[in-house]
Amino acid sequence: MIKLFNWFVKITGILPAFMFFNMKVRYVDGKTRNKIKGPAIIVANHNQIFDYVILLFLFWRRTVRVQAAEVLYGKKSLKWLLKPLGMIRVDRERNSVDFIHETQRILDKGGVAGIFPESRIPLPGEEKPLPFKTSCAYIALTSEVPVIPVYIEPQYFRLFKRSRVMVGERIDLTEHYDEALSVRDNLEACSELLRDRIRELGNELAAAEKGR
Repeated sequence: MIKLFNWFVKITGILPAFMFFNMKVRYVDGKTRNKIKGPAIIVANHNQIFDYVILLFLFWRRTVRVQAAEVLYGKKSLKWLLKPLGMIRVDRERNSVDFIHETQRILDKGGVAGIFPESRIPLPGEEKPLPFKTSCAYIALTSEVPVIPVYIEPQYFRLFKRSRVMVGERIDLTEHYDEALSVRDNLEACSELLRDRIRELGNELAAAEKGR
């Protein structure tokens, strides 16, 4: 049901998506181009509430189950869409870990999960991206699935402006796990590795746009 609804949204929403979320996508690794085989986690920086739309359409062949904060479920304009789209609810106020187990179940079944590890949208003046929560690294390590980093530079709802996206190479966090470190230190190190890679993609995108 979730897969069918996602396809319905993609097909019926292709024109609005083109008008209001028009993406110019660059790929560091050509193998990642619009195609994901098997389970994977897509990790992206968080800019605006509508960033999830980019993940839904970026890898359009797959159903991307995006983690969504509880605040979205309080918005009448979005609430009716979240469940049929298969969004993974993250209850930050209750400090619930149910979202971790649900994400792991999706990955165990060969699915794709979308995660914004910053957990919230940065406030004006804050360094971007914000420090990553370790839950993303934990899920990737325990599920042993690759992570695909994505940098998003949004231009939503701006006619004649295109959002720019840079997709990086797959990262296998198990290769970066250091047995000499504690579990907590490994999670923090892997989280910082992902954050650094997102920053690097942002710099690579800026350089590519400057040199075009």
